[in-house]
Amino acid sequence: MTPRITSRGPVSEALRAALQNDPFSASDELARFSAETARALEAEPDLLTDEDLQLTLFLLYGLHYGDTVDADDEWEWNPDLLRTRRTIERAFERQLRDRIPLGDLPEPTADAVAAYLFDLTSEDAGPSLSRFLAKKATEEQAKEFVIHRSIYTRKEADPHSWAIPRLTGRPKAALVEVQSDEYGAGRPERIHAEIFGQTMRNLGLDDAYGAYIDQVPAITLASFTMMSMFGLNRSLRGAITGHLAAFEMTSSIPNRFYGNGFRRLGHGEDVTWYYDEHVEADAVHEQIAGRDLAGGLAEQHPELLPDIVFGAAACLYVDGLAGLHMLESFEAGRSSLREPAGVPA
Repeated sequence: MTPRITSRGPVSEALRAALQNDPFSASDELARFSAETARALEAEPDLLTDEDLQLTLFLLYGLHYGDTVDADDEWEWNPDLLRTRRTIERAFERQLRDRIPLGDLPEPTADAVAAYLFDLTSEDAGPSLSRFLAKKATEEQAKEFVIHRSIYTRKEADPHSWAIPRLTGRPKAALVEVQSDEYGAGRPERIHAEIFGQTMRNLGLDDAYGAYIDQVPAITLASFTMMSMFGLNRSLRGAITGHLAAFEMTSSIPNRFYGNGFRRLGHGEDVTWYYDEHVEADAVHEQIAGRDLAGGLAEQHPELLPDIVFGAAACLYVDGLAGLHMLESFEAGRSSLREPAGVPA
């Protein structure tokens, strides 16, 4: 069952209207979608916080993932949609690169790249959402946190899996090893996205994918659309490997805090299993992703080193903004959601 999603502006409204038509026929709605996109981009919006364009990207990527958009499957590779999507992606990528300076790069060796990424991800100069969840969050705030994270986590690992056919040798084997664990190593009940679904259900939340799309802000969507953009474009295969390395390197300790936070609020293993599972698993994954995946790719293709570092830095930057939005909202005593009324008490 696909979620009911409300448009957030003229671009997403035009896209939703176009998707109701025959994907093999030209339509006024499809032409309007292209025109509205061009008009929106001419205004040079902040793509990380633009509600309309982030929802548009989410819907466009949803055609590839499934269970997101109520549309004919043939829309997935419609050339007009892809052409317009690329105009948004180019602006999104350009803004990310402008905001994320790379500085001095490591040598393109597995050990040097891994050491660089561990140093990059160990920097912690700001406030911590995970520590807030562990020590201070209310039940409602903890549920809001889960709602934000559901946008990616109910599709966990899928954005990075797009990179598998784009890699060879050592980095390909490393990515498959990490992804195998994410998908339960052959045991469907241990698929991480499904374990997270159990967490949601036991918190009284709807675990259907996209159930809370209307409630999360653009910055939450941006975290997911950015990794989707990296994964779906072969030209950004370096960025998606760097993204996964940073993602795994910053997972184990925060998940320990998240699990402790839910235990503090009185929840048991039916809620904390997801977080406890990641404490151990990601401590192993970070080594594989840093050295064999990102480092191995840098050794194979030194020309991709800047993108590997860019992807890692982008992961930290965008996820940091999303976490900061939640933390500032919680500390100010306000909801971090667009429509908080739908959160069960």
